Amino acid sequence: MEFGEVLRARRMVRRYDAAPVDEAVLRRVLAAGLRAPSAGNSQGRDLLVLRSAADRARFWDTAARPGPADAWLRGMRTAPVVVLLLADPGAYARRYAASDKPGPDRDAATWEVPWPDVDTGMSGLLVLLAAVDAGLGACLFGVPSAAHAAVRAAFAVPDDRRLVAALTLGHPAPDDDSRPSRRHRRTVADSVHDGRFGAPWPG
Repeated sequence: MEFGEVLRARRMVRRYDAAPVDEAVLRRVLAAGLRAPSAGNSQGRDLLVLRSAADRARFWDTAARPGPADAWLRGMRTAPVVVLLLADPGAYARRYAASDKPGPDRDAATWEVPWPDVDTGMSGLLVLLAAVDAGLGACLFGVPSAAHAAVRAAFAVPDDRRLVAALTLGHPAPDDDSRPSRRHRRTVADSVHDGRFGAPWPG
């Protein structure tokens, strides 16, 4: 698939069919996430992949908000793969303490932007795009804050890792049309600024 086609085809898929994801395809999609850039090439992210029915059920039972499952949750639970995106802030602290990183930004704790989370999100984006290229569907979503500790404990996530987001992977269900709304996508004209904020991009 051409890159432009991947971008146009990418959407969040919230309902999947029962077909399993081929092992080689899954490996290729996950490997794409490791190609994301990272500050100082720190590579401070991990992907925790849940494939067994028991692991997936434990995740959803732990992460879901209390109460009956809504349409979103019922659809998402059909995904054959769930991936937890984990940031490793310590990797950045170690990298920026190295001798080739002099200057005021050596202390990652003082950074204005949480680069471990940004970089982990970029890994997630590459997984989303690679999924489309492989003919799969995917959906990136946040785990409710109140469930973070329980999810971490359920899957032995170390204390030095931060749960940034999760995503589902699988073959889209034929009847999946689960977009939450038909909101207008912002255009170059109303999103890109030329030289200073508020100055419209020409053309």
